[in-house]
Amino acid sequence: MARVEQIERELDGPDEAVSSLTTKALMRRRMLRHKGFLFGATVLFSLVFLAIFAPLIAPFDPLDQSLARRLLPPVWSEGGVWDHLLGTDHLGRDYLSRLLYGARISLMVGIGAATVGLLIGVTLGVCAGYFGGWIDQVVSYLLTCQLALPGLLLAMSLVFLIGPSVFVVICVIGVLHWTYYLVVTRTATMQIKQLDYISSARAIGSSNSQIIFYEILPNLLNQIIVIFTLEIGIAILAEAALSFLGVGIQAPTPSWGLMIAEGKTAMFYRPWLVILPGIAIFMLVISTNLMGDGLRDVTAPENRN
Repeated sequence: MARVEQIERELDGPDEAVSSLTTKALMRRRMLRHKGFLFGATVLFSLVFLAIFAPLIAPFDPLDQSLARRLLPPVWSEGGVWDHLLGTDHLGRDYLSRLLYGARISLMVGIGAATVGLLIGVTLGVCAGYFGGWIDQVVSYLLTCQLALPGLLLAMSLVFLIGPSVFVVICVIGVLHWTYYLVVTRTATMQIKQLDYISSARAIGSSNSQIIFYEILPNLLNQIIVIFTLEIGIAILAEAALSFLGVGIQAPTPSWGLMIAEGKTAMFYRPWLVILPGIAIFMLVISTNLMGDGLRDVTAPENRN
């Protein structure tokens, strides 16, 4: 850290290599000092680790049923057993195992849907901002139509008509969540295309595709990453809502939203059936949001000097 401060004081010349090194060092230092980013990244990577290694960590198969073990309480409650640390559900399935495997579904849907929305929103936003004219008018019309539609109701209708599956849920949520990408990238592209280095690229004969891929998109990367992390949380909540309403992930596949729906009938005398998956959803969403907020703070233009 002292070395970084020394470089910061001595850096007066246009030495590009040293400047790049200093920028990376300062970025790492800001990340390590940002409590929200550290908390969010730690929780998120921990959940990703648990999801990836769920087959090795889970004590039971999440689909194994045993009516003799149904509705066992967690180990800290009266009647709990150590074989089932978080108890069992109404079919005798181990709740810890289902939570671990449910993390896989939530992360898969969150990352997949955010990626689909990224491809749609960034493509439309960059094209509208760069070319303008009738392309911008058409994209703006599509944006207005999208914002006017009830998102959850439309998602329920589409999943019900097509048929519920993990792939369908990812595609439907992604197709309905691209507006943030579009708004941000369109505005940023309109500003970037007026800068001198874009005019220089045109002067040396660069094509529109070369300017977009090599000049504009690299300068939009920070904004896109921040929106991507926030959209993961939105997609996870959307999947949980669809599964809770019965049109998302179908039984017996472990899904946190479906687990809440299955446990709601017994929530007054077996509250852990709702509380535990609710806490899992909360921790995953808040960690992605905190990580996104931290990236926004760390990469903000006023913090780059």
